[in-house]
Amino acid sequence: MKIGILGTRGIPNNYGGFEQFAEFFATHAANAGHEVFVYTPHNHPYTETKFEKVHLIKCNDPEHKIGTVGQFIYDLNCILDSRKRNFDIILQLGYTSSAFWYDLHPKKSIVITNMDGLEWRRTKYSKSVQKVLKIAEKLAAKKSDFLISDSLGIQDYLLKTHNKESEYIAYGAHNFDSPNEEILNIYNVEKHNFNMIMARFEPENNLDMVLEGVMKSTDEKPILVIGNHNTKYGEYLKNKFATCTKIQFLGAIYNLNHLDNLRYFSNLYFHGHTVGGTNPSLLEAMASQALVVAHNNLFNKGVLEENAYYFESSEDVKKILETIKKNDNLQFVKNNFDAIANKFNWNKINDEYLQFFSKCLARN
Repeated sequence: MKIGILGTRGIPNNYGGFEQFAEFFATHAANAGHEVFVYTPHNHPYTETKFEKVHLIKCNDPEHKIGTVGQFIYDLNCILDSRKRNFDIILQLGYTSSAFWYDLHPKKSIVITNMDGLEWRRTKYSKSVQKVLKIAEKLAAKKSDFLISDSLGIQDYLLKTHNKESEYIAYGAHNFDSPNEEILNIYNVEKHNFNMIMARFEPENNLDMVLEGVMKSTDEKPILVIGNHNTKYGEYLKNKFATCTKIQFLGAIYNLNHLDNLRYFSNLYFHGHTVGGTNPSLLEAMASQALVVAHNNLFNKGVLEENAYYFESSEDVKKILETIKKNDNLQFVKNNFDAIANKFNWNKINDEYLQFFSKCLARN
C-alpha cells in the first residue's frame, strides 16, 4: 500500500502522542514493505527527507508566526499536497484543524481518521471555540471513509452521537524492564521515595487537583511535575504552589529512557487526564511498571480496570498519598505490565492498523 499520514507535527517525535504513534507505525509499515509518507512542518528540527525507510514531506507551517490559525493552514497545505501523491490510504490523525478541508482530500484515496479524544471538552477553549470543535468533529465523522477509535469509550460515543461505526484500535507502548537506578541521581531522588505526574499543562489534566492534594497531605515525598510549564496555566500553577517545596516543576522531558526509569522507581504515578481516548502517557506508565493513581473516568477505567487507585478530588489525592505505597500493591503493577504485553503492545497495534487498512481497501 501507498500510505500518507497527515495531522502530526512530524517525525521523529518531538511533540506528543500522535507524533509518537506516527513514528512507530510509519517505520513498522515501511519495514513491512509498504510505501509510507509522513507530513512534517517545514521547520521541524529533523532536516532529512527520510526517517529510516519513511519518506518525509515538508509542508509550510506558519503557526510559529501567526499562532493557532497556522495549524489550519498547515493542514490545508498537507491535504493539497496529498492530491498529487496517489495514496491508497490517507491516515488523518485527529480532526481539530483539518476537518473543514475534508472535501479537498483526493477522491481516489481512502480517508481514515483516528478521531482522538473529545477535543471540544477541553476547558482551555472558549465556548465559541468548543462549538467550532463540535462542528469539526461532526464533519470528520461524516466525511471520512472510515473511522478509528483508540478507546471503547470513544467508539461508543461516536456511535451514539454521530451514528457512525468505528474500528477500535488502542494506542500502544513498549514494556520496560531494564531499570537503571543511576538515572535517579540526575533528578536528585531516591527509589520509591518520590511521586510524579506527567501531563500537558491544561486544566482538564487535573494538575491543580493533584498538587492541591500534595500540598494538603502530611506525606513529605517530593512530587516531580513533568511537562512544559512555560505557559499561562503553567505560570499560574507555579505561582500558586511556590511555597510548597515538595512540588518540583521539571519542565518537559523527552528522553524516554529517563522517563521510563523515573516511572519505574516512583512510588505513585498520578494520571489526571479526562478528555482523551487511550492516553499514551498512561500506557507508558503501565509499561514502566508504575503504580498508577488515575482520575476516575470511563477512559482511564477502560484501560486500567481495577488495577489502579482512583481520585475525584484533592482530598482523595491527600488520602492516597498518606496511605498507599507501591510496594504494597505490586499485583496491580504486574497486571498492568501484562496488559501492555498482551493488549497494548506496539507490534500488535501496528499490525491491527495494517489489517484494517487492507479491509478498507477490499470494502472500497
